[in-house]
Amino acid sequence: MSPFEALAEPNRRRILDVLRDGERPAGDLVEALALSQPGVSKHLKLLREAGLVSVRADGQRRLYSLKPDGLADLEAWLKPYRQFWVGRLAALDEHLEREQ
Repeated sequence: MSPFEALAEPNRRRILDVLRDGERPAGDLVEALALSQPGVSKHLKLLREAGLVSVRADGQRRLYSLKPDGLADLEAWLKPYRQFWVGRLAALDEHLEREQ
């Protein structure tokens, strides 16, 4: 699964939002998102396969965190689009200033 396919699902985006604050066990994600344990596990597996989340063992717990490399790939793909919008917004700003 590609990172973009993984991000198409809203609950997976919500998981990434929670993980922005740092490493979390799956149980915390279940509580934070009000999803079932099997549902969270399924989403975490797909996020791992897409390279967006990593997991490490801590005794019997599994701790999940954002994977910077996968997010960097998304950032690289978005960069030209961001530059496109910066140019458009700058042109809008100039237009609005001329109108005042």
